[in-house]
Amino acid sequence: MNAETETVVDGADAAKSATAAAKTATAAAPARTPHSLQGKVARISGDKTITVLIERKIKHPLYKKYVRRSTKVHAHDEDNQCKAGDTVVIQSCRPLSKTKHWRLVEVVGQAA
Repeated sequence: MNAETETVVDGADAAKSATAAAKTATAAAPARTPHSLQGKVARISGDKTITVLIERKIKHPLYKKYVRRSTKVHAHDEDNQCKAGDTVVIQSCRPLSKTKHWRLVEVVGQAA
């Protein structure tokens, strides 16, 4: 009877250690990487702020033709280095103002 009780205790200990290992693995998980997009600078909105036009192509559900959709977002340009027409990469960040939730990462192409 003692041998049976020991195996039950060992099984319970194994379950506890597996649960503890799962908790530490979850706690040590790396932080999410920020979302980044590429677009063109539509305009300079103000000091350290740019408006970026992001275009994407979606397939029409009925006609199966690709249609262009666009979104304008405000991004933070710390050094005022962008001009209208530049191609830029932006990255999501904490809210910097009411409408600014993106920041400039790099300028990929200069306007002609």
